[in-house]
Amino acid sequence: MRVAITGSTGLIGSALVRSLLADGHQVVRLVRDRSAAAPSDGSESARWDPVAGRVQPGALDGVEAVVHLAGAGVGDRRWTAAYKRAIRDSRIRGTATIARACAESAVPPRVLVSASATGYYGDTGERIIDESDPAGNDFLSCVCVEWEAAADPARQSGVRVVHPRTGLVVSAGGGAFGRLLPLFRLGLGGRLGSGDQYWPFISLTDHVAALRFALDTEDLAGPVNFTAPEPTTNREVTRALSRALHRPALAAVPALALRAVLGEFAGSITCSARVVPSALERAGFAFAHPTIGKALDSVLRADD
Repeated sequence: MRVAITGSTGLIGSALVRSLLADGHQVVRLVRDRSAAAPSDGSESARWDPVAGRVQPGALDGVEAVVHLAGAGVGDRRWTAAYKRAIRDSRIRGTATIARACAESAVPPRVLVSASATGYYGDTGERIIDESDPAGNDFLSCVCVEWEAAADPARQSGVRVVHPRTGLVVSAGGGAFGRLLPLFRLGLGGRLGSGDQYWPFISLTDHVAALRFALDTEDLAGPVNFTAPEPTTNREVTRALSRALHRPALAAVPALALRAVLGEFAGSITCSARVVPSALERAGFAFAHPTIGKALDSVLRADD
């Protein structure tokens, strides 16, 4: 299979590229940096410009599947008005660009897997949430609604479109969890806010496997929660990390302090989303790491 990928150098994208190449698939990295060196792993590269709305002519020739992961990091900076625009625009413009390129290709790919997030649901407390639940009304929820809708050109042209609504990706290699782990190793970890908020999570291994599953499963379309089947609270994540690392987790950061340091983004850390992966489970996907304990074990074993 020939697969085009945006965001191929990020945490998830780089792991997906390795997985596909290891199994003998062809990978086309869609890159924005014109000065980037040619890949040395056997993949190819082609240019795209989400701001200008362009994909290099011929980039999708012979491509059977597209995985669109690119977008400004939600937790990378304080949410100023300018950065909130960057979060929104990078997702919506990028997705619209890729979706149009799919629709206008001489032979459109059969599937577009276009990223989304569990932020779609907003703060839902202790209620169990699956793909049938409506969007929330906060900033990230509104972004996710527009983000998914931006893929409509591909959908309308007959391309099967899947939206992975991703939670916290458990990996030592980057992302939000990758920034938490060093603090816990130093004994400086602790619950954030009340600790009672549900944090939807998925191991990096399961996320890549679920992406591969979505590429291959013809009856899987629309929103798909990429979260482990056993939702976990922040307090439970804290305890599991403390046990796994044999470190105390005595610190606790009140919600007001988080707000003072992180601004509006703190709401994404203290809100609760008890999300379950109903669509994946109905389709027969098997999780390697269904619990936070197993996800942490996989990370720490890889780190040893």
